[in-house]
Amino acid sequence: MVDFLAENNLCGQAILRIVSCGNAIIAELLRLSEFIPAVFRLKDRADQQKYGDIIFDFSYFKGPELCESKLESKPELQDLDEEFRENNIEIVTRFYLAFQSVHKYIVDLNRYLDDLNEGVYIQQTLETVLLNEDGKQLLCEALYLYGVMLLVIDQKIEGETRERMLVSYYRYSAARSSADSNMDDICKLLRSTGYSSQPGAKRPPNYPESYFQRVPINETFISMVIGRLRSDDIYNQVSAYPLPEHRSTALANQAAMLYVILYFEPSILHTHQAKMREIVDKYFPDNWVISIYMGITVNLADAWEPYKAAKTALNNTLDLSNVREQASRYATVSERVHAQVHQFLKEGYLREELVLDNIPRLLNCLRDGNVTIRWLMLHTADSACDPNNKRLRQIKDQILTDSRYNPKILFQLLLDTAQFEFILKEMFKQMLSEKQAKWEHYKKEGSERMTELADVFSGVKPLTRVEKNENLQAWFREISKQILSLNYDDSTAAGRKTVQLIQALEEVQEFHQLESNLQVCQFLADTRKFLHQMIRTINIKEEVLITMQIIGDLSFAWQLIDSFTSIMQESIRVNPSMVTKLRATFLKLASALDLPLLRINQANSPDLLSVSQYYSGELVSYVRKVLQIIPESMFTSLLKIIKLQTHDIIEVPTRLDKDKLRDYAQLGPRYEVAKLTHAISIFTEGILMMKTTLVGIIKVDPKQLLEDGIRKELVKRVAFALHRGLIFNPRAKPSELMPKLKELGATMDGFHRSFEYIQDYVNIYGLKIWQEEVSRIINYNVEQECNNFLRTKIQDWQSMYQSTHIPIPKFTPVDESVTFIGRLCREILRITDPKMTCHIDQLNTWYDMKTHQEVTSSRLFSEIQNTLGTFGLNGLDRLLCFMIVKELQNFLSMFQKIILRDRTVQETLKTLMNAVSPLKSIVANSNKIYFSAIAKTQKIWTAYLEAIMKVGQMQILRQQIANELNYSCRFDSKHLAAALENLNKALLADIEAHYQDPSLPYPKEDNTLLYEITAYLEAAGIHNPLNKIYITTKRLPYFPVVNFLFLIAQLPKLQYNKNLGMVCRKPADPVDWPPLVLGLLTLLKQFHSRYTEQFLALIGQFIRSTVEQCTSQKIPEMPADVVGALLFLEDYVRYTKLPRRVAEAHVPNFIFDEFRTVL
Repeated sequence: MVDFLAENNLCGQAILRIVSCGNAIIAELLRLSEFIPAVFRLKDRADQQKYGDIIFDFSYFKGPELCESKLESKPELQDLDEEFRENNIEIVTRFYLAFQSVHKYIVDLNRYLDDLNEGVYIQQTLETVLLNEDGKQLLCEALYLYGVMLLVIDQKIEGETRERMLVSYYRYSAARSSADSNMDDICKLLRSTGYSSQPGAKRPPNYPESYFQRVPINETFISMVIGRLRSDDIYNQVSAYPLPEHRSTALANQAAMLYVILYFEPSILHTHQAKMREIVDKYFPDNWVISIYMGITVNLADAWEPYKAAKTALNNTLDLSNVREQASRYATVSERVHAQVHQFLKEGYLREELVLDNIPRLLNCLRDGNVTIRWLMLHTADSACDPNNKRLRQIKDQILTDSRYNPKILFQLLLDTAQFEFILKEMFKQMLSEKQAKWEHYKKEGSERMTELADVFSGVKPLTRVEKNENLQAWFREISKQILSLNYDDSTAAGRKTVQLIQALEEVQEFHQLESNLQVCQFLADTRKFLHQMIRTINIKEEVLITMQIIGDLSFAWQLIDSFTSIMQESIRVNPSMVTKLRATFLKLASALDLPLLRINQANSPDLLSVSQYYSGELVSYVRKVLQIIPESMFTSLLKIIKLQTHDIIEVPTRLDKDKLRDYAQLGPRYEVAKLTHAISIFTEGILMMKTTLVGIIKVDPKQLLEDGIRKELVKRVAFALHRGLIFNPRAKPSELMPKLKELGATMDGFHRSFEYIQDYVNIYGLKIWQEEVSRIINYNVEQECNNFLRTKIQDWQSMYQSTHIPIPKFTPVDESVTFIGRLCREILRITDPKMTCHIDQLNTWYDMKTHQEVTSSRLFSEIQNTLGTFGLNGLDRLLCFMIVKELQNFLSMFQKIILRDRTVQETLKTLMNAVSPLKSIVANSNKIYFSAIAKTQKIWTAYLEAIMKVGQMQILRQQIANELNYSCRFDSKHLAAALENLNKALLADIEAHYQDPSLPYPKEDNTLLYEITAYLEAAGIHNPLNKIYITTKRLPYFPVVNFLFLIAQLPKLQYNKNLGMVCRKPADPVDWPPLVLGLLTLLKQFHSRYTEQFLALIGQFIRSTVEQCTSQKIPEMPADVVGALLFLEDYVRYTKLPRRVAEAHVPNFIFDEFRTVL
């Protein structure tokens, strides 16, 4: 018969594929369970209020039309729904595909069973497959994995959350309408069971059997599988555990499978007392806490509580006298094994000869150790005991007292056993690889000795006082030939023959009285020794390694090991070289990967990589978590060093008197610094002793681990300092901004200096790490803050700045801002608010309008540069861009609302346009025409002014930031600044040339040069924020004339001051000139340039007409409004860097030249 797992055996390959798929699905479910979007849990009030109306559970299916019509009636809900869809569709689809694969799995399994029954696979039926060893294993695994999937889903992804995700997918996805979609079946299978994984939650009735029966499965198949599991040792594990007291451990995997599969036939649990007694006597006579898959633990005393037969059968095991007996037995074994392992681990004890002679003894010690660790870890685990259940508590307390349980001692036993196992495996691998070479070497040596002896007895070789003896000579020659004829490949025959040869050599010594000659004796003894070595060597079998692999399995501790983390970290802190021992434990944990990967590998499935990557990744994360104590301890010492360096140790001057030498020596503090530095380097040494290790399929390089750990700790501390340092009280007078920035600057400088100090002792690139991590923290926070302005938000797992190994912590917001960068930005906007302050352009300073005190100046930005560096300023600039975009969008919607939808305003504008056209002419009776138009539109200007001033204020801040960036760029990296400026000029020149002659080259669509250089230019401050286009706009009627009216409506609130330019008349009616000009300028920049032309023409016409009216009425002074309008034109030309003739096109140049002298 063809091998069941052979490539050409369709029956075997089909079930193998199903099982391989099952293992992959469980890995995917476990992976996804860490990425459930929090909103689907609807845990906090804010989420319930915001999303409660758009996230539905299965009640949605009772009346989808009703829910949808409720949404459609409210545009803001529709908008929220659309945004929610864009942000979550990707992850929801991934969850749906995982759920779908669970359903597809059971459908495939059922189809396979039908095919078997219908005889699709020739000569194969359910019975024949179950007779085959591999077939039996795979069929049992297939059903067991389905049960595990369902349990994992319920444990990791709560019922309500699942329902909400499925409904969201149903509503948002187009795939649901396709014919092959089995949405209904998936929903039926995965609807909420009422189970909750919260501690103390009540178990729903008939759970999990009713859940397991949602998709019917062939009953004959279930009962046959249970029969096989009850009677057979399907994995032949008992051979690895010959002792009867280890039997329940040997069958532990099978017991876990039986536990899960029994839920498919709950009648056995309820009523079949004899079967349950048999099962308990075979699998659970001395254990009741089991691990069902990759460390998911179950306490049978709790799980089987509702089932009568199961509960009764288990009572014998849970009898307190039995519990006491088991616990004390394991306590004794634990002490005995620990002493043995200690002995074995002594330096130089485990030599090759000793190992080869004592294989059974060593393996027994390993068995005892592993079985004890397993029993104690499982039965004392907190996760397996519900604290509200009195009986379970009693049993657990009983175990803790009788086994004299001490987690530290158990952990020490685990460490030593793992180390012992690791050394033994390495020795065996080494011996196996050299086995044949050594055997041949011993054979050659033995044969040569015999030949030499034969020569001695020939009388030719001069060996003292040996007479010639031809019989012996021929006999030794024969022996030499016999030794040479031994065949390595036929080890059994060679072994027997070698034993006979050893006996013959002993006999020849006695019969021929060869003892009298010491040299001959020595030759014979040597040969016997070589023959003995040959026997030992031929006994080195691969089976020993396999047995060690089986008994060393630690998959049950995949999750429990976490409870030992604090003990591991404490022992590392006390003695950093502990890391080498931990390495063996981590490798032992990695053996747990064999369980899910075995079948995937046999099936040559493409899932192999992703599944092994998931489990290896989990394990590496755990290794990182344990070893994180090293960077944490280093940073604790670093903080002390910072304190000593900044507060206690005085700088030594260049010249000093010798009697002052003692004061400056400060031996005490310097000794402290040296001591702390030494401690840090010891920690580093500890982690670097670990050697490069392959954990699963991920290569762990200790140097990289150390660097990542240091980065993680740095990120944690810097992020916290930034979060805590930039929280402002908006009521504080004066603002806390500068003191807080100075304080934070000092903290950051301390981090920076200490990092620089430590880098050589730890052998890392301090400055590189510092810059990379600080920039990452700031960029990530800017990204999160800008998410507020985006519809499609960047989730953490999509962010290029967030990382799983070196995560940037998130803090709960303290006000409307999400992060510190938002708080900083809003605080700057608050203190430079144009309603409260007046910005004097020439001084780059803001003054309070009422008190005329300085509020802040451009020093603020150099302070931010000192504290947060270029990244901070750049991030602030980006955030301001988003805010400007938001303001401009709000402005446009306001323009639509208050101007284009208001009849009276439109009439007024129409009348005004008729009165002033053509724009080249002079308006007769201008005052009356302009002022009546302003009076009729008075109500719209307040909101208009606020929007314009906000944009202007942000543009001023952006200009200041660009100045600061440019200044520091020229100062700190003049070559970069020069290169960027020249490249920029050259590019612009090329582009201009292209527009004049299109045959010249121009960057193509897919060429990213322009985007990339823009990012550099903005970071170096080589750009003009005023020339930016922030939003795309459509044509707006009356746009220039509205802006013109707005400007002349504001002019009366301002007056000209010779020293300061235009300032506000009354602080009660505040208007600040620079934000007003820049706001208008930015707004006009967003539209076609002809609007600007028209706007400037209207101002020119206003100036000409008013001046004309004054001269005709013989008024000598120039009116204040005209002065204001002229100053506006002058500033406009200055800010936009346009030639003056742009303004002179609308106003005669003599008015321009004269008006300064008239003032």
